[in-house]
Amino acid sequence: MKRPSFQFYPSDWLRDTALRSCSIGARGLWIDMICFMHEGSPYGYLKVGNKVILPENLSRMTGITLQEVQGYLKELQEANVYDIDIDGAIFSRRMIRDENVRKLRAEGGKLGGNPNLMVGKKDILKVKDKVIQNSTPSSSSASSSSKNIYTPSFELFWNAYPEKKGKGGAWASWKKINPNEELLGKILKSIDFYKESKRVKDGFIKNPQTWLNQRCWEDEDANFVDKSNLAPEWRV
Repeated sequence: MKRPSFQFYPSDWLRDTALRSCSIGARGLWIDMICFMHEGSPYGYLKVGNKVILPENLSRMTGITLQEVQGYLKELQEANVYDIDIDGAIFSRRMIRDENVRKLRAEGGKLGGNPNLMVGKKDILKVKDKVIQNSTPSSSSASSSSKNIYTPSFELFWNAYPEKKGKGGAWASWKKINPNEELLGKILKSIDFYKESKRVKDGFIKNPQTWLNQRCWEDEDANFVDKSNLAPEWRV
C-alpha cells in the first residue's frame, strides 16, 4: 500500500545552501517534483510506471510554460540538486536513501516484533544484520559465500561512499562499529557532505576502512569547514 506521506524537515530545506541559491520558481518546481517522486515507481524517481516524466509533462502537470520548466531544471541541475539515471529520469538521492533505511527498519520490526518490547531494546538494524549473517550458507567456495556476508546497513554505506577499495577491510571495521539506526543515518548523512567537500573533489579521498577507523563521520558532521561545498540535505 502506498504511503500517504513522507518525511520532510523544514530546517534541512531552509539551510540547503545550493538549493537556496536557486530562484524561488526553481525551488517551487522542485517541491512539486518531490511530491511526484513520492508517487513515482520506483520510489524517488520522476516516473509514472516505466514512463519517464519529461519537461513537457512537467509543464502540463505544474501549469507553467515549457520554457520556465527548462530554465528551472537547468538551475537545479547546475546546483546538483538531482541526478538523472540512464533512462533519463530525474531522481532524488535523499528520497531513495531514506526509503532504503525505512525498508530495513520495517524488516527488522517484522523479525523482532515491537522493538520497544525486546530484551535490552536492541536496534532493528542489529536484529536484521544478525539474521542475515546467521543465514549465510557454508560453502567450500570462499568467493561464493563472501558475496552474502555483508549486512544491508554495510551495503548502504558501501554504495554511498565515493571510494570502492578494500571492501573486506571496511567490512571488518564496520562490524566493530556495529552502528544502530541513528548512527547509520549520521554516517550516511556525513558521507553526503564528504563527497561534496573540496578535498574529495580535488581527488583526496580516504580509503573506506581508514574513514571508518578514524570515525570521520564525526569530523564531517560536526566541523563543516568548507560550507560552500557541502551537499544539501535535499539532494540525496
